[in-house]
Amino acid sequence: MIYRWSRHFIPTLRADPAEVDDAGLRVLLRAGYVRRGPGGNPALLPLARRTLRRIVQIIRTEMDAAGAQEIYSPTVQHPLQLARELRSYKELPQIWYQFQSNLESYSIDLTPDARSDSFRTLEQTFRRILDKCDVEYVSAGSRLMVSSETGPDILVRGHNYAAHIDDAVAIARTPGAPDLEGDLQPEEFSTPNVKTIAEIAAFTALPETSQIKSLVFVADGMPVMALLRGDHQLCEAKLAAVLDAAELRIAKRAEMRDWFGTDAGSLGPVGVRGVPIFADEALRGRRNMICGANKNDFHFRSVTPGEDFEAHFGDLRQVEPGDRCITDGGPLTFEKASEIAYVSDMPSKNFDLHVTDEYGHDVTPLLGSHLLQLERLLLAIAQQNYDKDGLILPSAIAPFAAIVTPVFYADASQRDAAARICADAEIAGVDVLLDDRDERPAVKFKDADLTGIPYRINIGKKLAQGFVEVVERRSKQVSDVSLANCIQHLKEKALAQAQRARAESGSRD
Repeated sequence: MIYRWSRHFIPTLRADPAEVDDAGLRVLLRAGYVRRGPGGNPALLPLARRTLRRIVQIIRTEMDAAGAQEIYSPTVQHPLQLARELRSYKELPQIWYQFQSNLESYSIDLTPDARSDSFRTLEQTFRRILDKCDVEYVSAGSRLMVSSETGPDILVRGHNYAAHIDDAVAIARTPGAPDLEGDLQPEEFSTPNVKTIAEIAAFTALPETSQIKSLVFVADGMPVMALLRGDHQLCEAKLAAVLDAAELRIAKRAEMRDWFGTDAGSLGPVGVRGVPIFADEALRGRRNMICGANKNDFHFRSVTPGEDFEAHFGDLRQVEPGDRCITDGGPLTFEKASEIAYVSDMPSKNFDLHVTDEYGHDVTPLLGSHLLQLERLLLAIAQQNYDKDGLILPSAIAPFAAIVTPVFYADASQRDAAARICADAEIAGVDVLLDDRDERPAVKFKDADLTGIPYRINIGKKLAQGFVEVVERRSKQVSDVSLANCIQHLKEKALAQAQRARAESGSRD
């Protein structure tokens, strides 16, 4: 089959589109891969779809090699509902995957060690996929992220340390004032119209670091209280993980009044019964702090966490500028990024799964939910692979291996040579795009550069000597290659690039 430019929808743009801040999106728009859709979601055009099919094939090959099995489940049915068919530990472990708008993968294991093995296998598989797609990424714990000036996520970095902001742990800034000494008892005092941490700090002349911030959430239908140092912010993802909660939301005003008899500005942990309390590690060891008294317009002073109330301590806060790195105490940097892939635990209680173990006992398998985001991956590839002339794609994922470009398509000899190259490519299993348009050479060359297809085969005046020009998009290197060996030359180039990618991937592992 001959793929003809004249029959394809490739709406390239000569100039940068207006009001597009993301460099990757700009080059994809100019290359005719995408168009902006409603709500900011891009419409994927034919070249983008071909590229994504190449990426999906890489993913499928790597997932199968890792022992994963492809399934397909309708969107109204969660794939793990199929796991109810599993009966015995002998059927575990299982790793499944499917393609919806993204790659979704699920792991089912019997023990924590087995689950760790599955997670390690999937993380290594995701790394190989990104390596083959020529993406530079950062391993941030269980997530793979790429730096991006317009990314929706935050990457926190320190010395030999990287984490998504929802996972990041750091050494907190020193409190603004030392704790009062002595074994003091909580003392209630009036705070009329004082609601916020800043207001209570001003009222008491003690810094926000001396206050206890009390927040109430509803986790899977049950109330919980979360405590932080007054100047800190809660990371809801950390709280949800600590609680193993499938659903987490801030409590409504009426719920707070019903459970604690007060509004948000006067909440506190002292005297609370029947509601679990979780305190951030920055409160561990602190003494004689200030918190709400669970009575409107009143607070307690001289409150010591762990003595005047019981709490489960853990890392709940979101790290922030000014915190120090846990590896060496040095500064942290915060940069915009995009999460491409992750591996993650998944609560088992939502699926009512059971298998028998080796002793015949009924046990609940351990689940994992894992994701590789395809459109984010395509955008990351574009962000990292372009120059002033447009997109540059690696051979492994490009929509076509090359663009066959007769300089003057009306010339019969050039047209015949192009047909021969296309025929040789089809025999060799190489997809090429024939630029059969009646356009000036400069227009064809510019469009070819914009699309990022790895090679351009120019058929021009050298044809009289039996040669064509093979122009490499990335390096702009021009090679004179015989017409008969043109496709073989491309295959050798692609093979060399794949070998380099494998070598680089192996060195990172």
